[in-house]
Amino acid sequence: MTTTDIRVAFDRAAQKRRSSLFRRFLRHPGGYIPLAIFVLIVLVGVFAPLLAPMDPNLVDLAAAKAPPSSEHLLGGDSTGRDILSRLIYGTRTTLWGALITIVTALVIGVPSGVAAGYFGGVFDRVATWISDALQSIPGMIILLVVAAGSRNNFELLMATVGVFMVPGYFRIARSQTLAVRSEPYIDAARVSGLSDARIIFRHVITAVYPPVIIQTALTAGIAMGMQAGLQFLGIGDSNVPSWGAMMLEGFRLMLTYPLMLLWPSAALGLTIAVLAIMGSTLAELVQVRTPRAARRRRRGVLEAADEIAAAPATGSVRHEAPNSALRVENLHVVHATPTGETEVVHGVTLDVAPGEVVGIVGESGSGKSQTVFSVLDLLPATGRATADAIWVGGAEVTHATPKERQALLGRTIGYVPQEPMSNLDPSYTIGHQLIEPLRRTHGLAKAAARQRAREVLLRVGLSDPDRVMRSYPHQVSGGMAQRVLIAGAIAGRPSLLVADEPTTALDVTVQAEVLELLRELQAEYGMALLIVTHNFGVVADICDRVIVMRGGDIVESGPVDDLFAAPDQDYTRELIAASLDEAEGRAEVDRHRTEVPA
Repeated sequence: MTTTDIRVAFDRAAQKRRSSLFRRFLRHPGGYIPLAIFVLIVLVGVFAPLLAPMDPNLVDLAAAKAPPSSEHLLGGDSTGRDILSRLIYGTRTTLWGALITIVTALVIGVPSGVAAGYFGGVFDRVATWISDALQSIPGMIILLVVAAGSRNNFELLMATVGVFMVPGYFRIARSQTLAVRSEPYIDAARVSGLSDARIIFRHVITAVYPPVIIQTALTAGIAMGMQAGLQFLGIGDSNVPSWGAMMLEGFRLMLTYPLMLLWPSAALGLTIAVLAIMGSTLAELVQVRTPRAARRRRRGVLEAADEIAAAPATGSVRHEAPNSALRVENLHVVHATPTGETEVVHGVTLDVAPGEVVGIVGESGSGKSQTVFSVLDLLPATGRATADAIWVGGAEVTHATPKERQALLGRTIGYVPQEPMSNLDPSYTIGHQLIEPLRRTHGLAKAAARQRAREVLLRVGLSDPDRVMRSYPHQVSGGMAQRVLIAGAIAGRPSLLVADEPTTALDVTVQAEVLELLRELQAEYGMALLIVTHNFGVVADICDRVIVMRGGDIVESGPVDDLFAAPDQDYTRELIAASLDEAEGRAEVDRHRTEVPA
């Protein structure tokens, strides 16, 4: 069994154990600790008759204002009733009231919000108006009116509180539905013949329920607080034990017997706190889907891997480290998963000389972008890169701090990302996004930064730089946006330019223009150019040397002409065959251009 076999086996096992939201919640300290406390509180309320040492309404005048003792563990209240028993039964009352509030808000708010977001039209306008109107009504006055008209009916009061919680659920459900409603897969489902009800329950609800769960955790705490506030005001049946009524009685005797106020306040505060923590944790897990690596060792597969010597580094270098624009030795990249760390780049070694154009080519998932992100120190929070040595611009940065690595970006290293429209901030003009890095990173004055921005826009072929700088990203085409990103990358005059799939989102004509521009800029500025692509046609058009990656390893490398003429690996031959067509190559096209008479 080889090391590669072990890696593949582990990767397959990890893929079968994808972590759900609930499983990730249970692994988070902010999830399982407050959840355990809340479950304990719920169990106390459910089994109150079994846990309470005596009847909560039993009056023992001899125990009036009694301090804690073996008979009354938390003491007695002003009429001699056992505080512990009333506290336990009060848990049941508080949870029941919160449940009524949540169910009322959920049943009204979520369906109406989903329907308003999905169908729109008159119903959306009317429902939104009602939701806004509910928020403008003074809730406490309405609750006092309901209490007076229903003779302090507890269930009706809590249902009324739930009605005032409806706008929160309505807004969340509506906004999430609106976001999903515009997705192409919803249109595809409708075209395939699915009914609106089927689409809502199968496709829309899955996007709505995570924020609804978060809202429910927060609503429960708010409902408990409002319930205690109403009871504190004397609204409710005095014979029904509740934390709010106990707090009212404790407040009256706060100066002479403060313990009576302490116990219900602590119980209410603890319950609301654990609900708030659970809601915050759920929000974090929903918004940032970052898996946490298990601390336990990955037994079986890893134990076998430990017995095998580490695989040798793949790839090679052609230049001395001090003379290289970039040199990476034995780079490994691992990512955290719910079951541990998975290695995605296995000992890659490569270099790029000043003035050289090197392409990294491979299919999706081959590790080429992960290699580049490691050089740029742009791996996500789940990623971790290690290497024997990393040299940038002739200086070793293997053990440089994140701040020192950051200082290289925009100065020594320029970066051209893929998908230009998603890499420009839609909130700011293009001019602002070009000028700000020049001012902050290079310390240029505003006028000088603006002048350089105009110069680089002109250099990348944009004939009206003033109009482009006034424009927002959505006001320019994809090809223009890519030229803007190239202009931003070269504005700092770096010695190494890294281009990650710079032509992926562009049509064929614009791709050729962008590649020609990169080649001209590289030759003009004498930069080293490292270009990442999955297309061997791009490699043939622009690169001097090519590195072929597969499964996180370098399988072949060499000069472009030699590798095209006689590739050693079947995988390389397959990539070349998939990229080439009957069109003439760059050399033939250039020769024909020179032969055309003026």
